[in-house]
Amino acid sequence: MLRNNRSIFLLSLGCSKNTVDSEKLINQAEKNGLRFVENADDADIVIINTCGFIADAKTESIDEILAAAQKRKQGEIAALYVMGCLSALYALELRAELPEVDHFFGTSDLEKIITILGGTFSPQHLHERTLLTPPHYAWLKIAEGCNRTCSFCAIPKMRGRYSSESVENLLEEAVLLRDKGVKEINLIAQDISVYGYDRYGSFRLNDLLLELSDLDFPWIRLLYAYPQNFPIEVVDIMRERKNICNYLDMPVQHINDRILTSMKRGIGRDDTIHLLESIREHNPDISLRTTMITGYPGETREEFEELLDFVREFRFDRLGCFPYSHEEHTTAYATLEDDVPGEEKQDRVRELMELQEGISAEKNFMFEGKTTEVLIDEVDGSTAYARTQYDAPEVDNECIIETGGSDIEPGAFHIARIDESSAYELYGRIVTEKGL
Repeated sequence: MLRNNRSIFLLSLGCSKNTVDSEKLINQAEKNGLRFVENADDADIVIINTCGFIADAKTESIDEILAAAQKRKQGEIAALYVMGCLSALYALELRAELPEVDHFFGTSDLEKIITILGGTFSPQHLHERTLLTPPHYAWLKIAEGCNRTCSFCAIPKMRGRYSSESVENLLEEAVLLRDKGVKEINLIAQDISVYGYDRYGSFRLNDLLLELSDLDFPWIRLLYAYPQNFPIEVVDIMRERKNICNYLDMPVQHINDRILTSMKRGIGRDDTIHLLESIREHNPDISLRTTMITGYPGETREEFEELLDFVREFRFDRLGCFPYSHEEHTTAYATLEDDVPGEEKQDRVRELMELQEGISAEKNFMFEGKTTEVLIDEVDGSTAYARTQYDAPEVDNECIIETGGSDIEPGAFHIARIDESSAYELYGRIVTEKGL
């Protein structure tokens, strides 16, 4: 146990779900009088919250651990703790290879970490967070873990089975965020589609959205919806409630039936297309974001061409793509040969993203000459960087605004006129402040 007068540097890697875990850790530690610093060189204690999802994320986490381990070995820091997904998945191997690390924690060891830091865990403050995001937006993690069996994913082994947070606790956390000045909440989980079923025996995403909408957040956004079991009525509520953004992130991963079956996605080509078309029919104004994987084991050129044709025809509003990563602790790793060469995987990523770039440019061109509401994220001199409701923080398009000397602040809503566009940016000027 360490004295609580030592300074702590926390490095939070990986996804927004990790960010929420880090924010709760910081808040609990601060309530015990612990002090956090922004630079590792100024810290007595270093904590690294790791990501273990794909090879690149693992490499980044390991590189950061090795750098901190060197500081620990040389006596530059008093303690080094590693937490999160990589730690949960490879605890035994990491302990053997990195004796400089004082302790490894999993993804649900918040109380243990606070204790080893010399503090006392406070359950009554569990839903309070010290934000690592800009103060006007935050993530709201509505569930932990995952029950899906996707062949390429080890998340269930890292974070356990799906466990929904109660509606009451989420509303409490949302009110705390609103009272801190948060204007935009982004609902996240490994799979938001089945929220509530494990706890209540029925899907409750729609009910949760209605309750959150009544709290008067200007923007509420939905991220990471699994296609199978997605509650289509949510899209109706999105259309009816003005403060629920017309936006949905639904990772599809592929469209070829053989690959979807091998991926164990639980949904095939025809049902996927029917669902996506239904979503647009229910809400024509929706911005649909998806993620694809290229180079999955056995993916032929013909199967990849099928994916290209699908993307070309459906025209997603936002799209990201990853090369397949052959990860330990997944069924694909145990049963399939990683037989698509790495260079070919990357070539297919580039080909797909070049196709999407053209689609994105055409869609953004439709904004030119029109006005739209934007949320200011950052101001640099006479230039403001903003987003429309159709763009999630950190991953989607920016709206670059010339302020014209106006007093523009981050977290403010304005009406902007769009004068120009590119594939991933809108360019415009402030017309009027919205006043939120």
